[in-house]
Amino acid sequence: MAAPRRDTRGIVGAADFLARVDFRRPDPAEPLRRHVEHYWLIDWDLEEPYLSHVVPHPAVHLVFQQFADQEPFVEVAGVQQGLFAQKLEGRGRVCGIKFRPGGFRPFAPGQAVSEWTGRRVRSPEAFPTADLTAVLTPADENARIAALDTFLLSLSPRPDPQADLAMALVERIRTDRTIRRVADFARAEGMSVRLLQRLFAGYVGVGPKWVILRYRIHEALEHAERDREVDWATLAADLGYADQAHLVRDFTATVGVPPTAYAARTSG
Repeated sequence: MAAPRRDTRGIVGAADFLARVDFRRPDPAEPLRRHVEHYWLIDWDLEEPYLSHVVPHPAVHLVFQQFADQEPFVEVAGVQQGLFAQKLEGRGRVCGIKFRPGGFRPFAPGQAVSEWTGRRVRSPEAFPTADLTAVLTPADENARIAALDTFLLSLSPRPDPQADLAMALVERIRTDRTIRRVADFARAEGMSVRLLQRLFAGYVGVGPKWVILRYRIHEALEHAERDREVDWATLAADLGYADQAHLVRDFTATVGVPPTAYAARTSG
């Protein structure tokens, strides 16, 4: 299994975001790393409200949240298919669990992951044993991490070969730029397109085509954030697009502005 990512891929305006909040991605306990990519902890104390935006990954999150003047709560956030926005103001804290794409189902085996897609469901309905106080109250970060570990380990996820297969396939899509068409990918894996789509619906929450396109946009977003100048035509070809116009269309639909405008805004 690949190591957790350490970049900020998917965060829109990452430099601005990191300047306003304290953001960390600690590892879970070793037995959980098969299914959990990382935890993510955010603390903030803002004089003015800030609207954060994220281009979501094909992953389910379980999020413990404490916002100013609100009762703490925990929710399951299924794969969000559009740009995700969250307003931060005053003081607050979030402790999140990012499951590997395909890794959530063993913790909630009763329904297909596609049934969570686009939804944000508050517990206790989903996970009644979640202890908000243990996770959100400690000032010590290690205590919060330990509480997340204890909670997930208590769920005792059963081995699931289909989950393992789904995780491996998504990781292959993420790391292999040559994967561009679902039919070709299914054939290379010795599966029918229908079987591949059924696996992704049950364990990832979105289809393989969506995953392929989303990882392309993540990479384009990272280039726009990081590089002083981007050859968008060359990048479009590298990412498997037929031409630059298709990349511009997908980027604009996902992020809200064309890639050149986004790059100009972040560099300014």
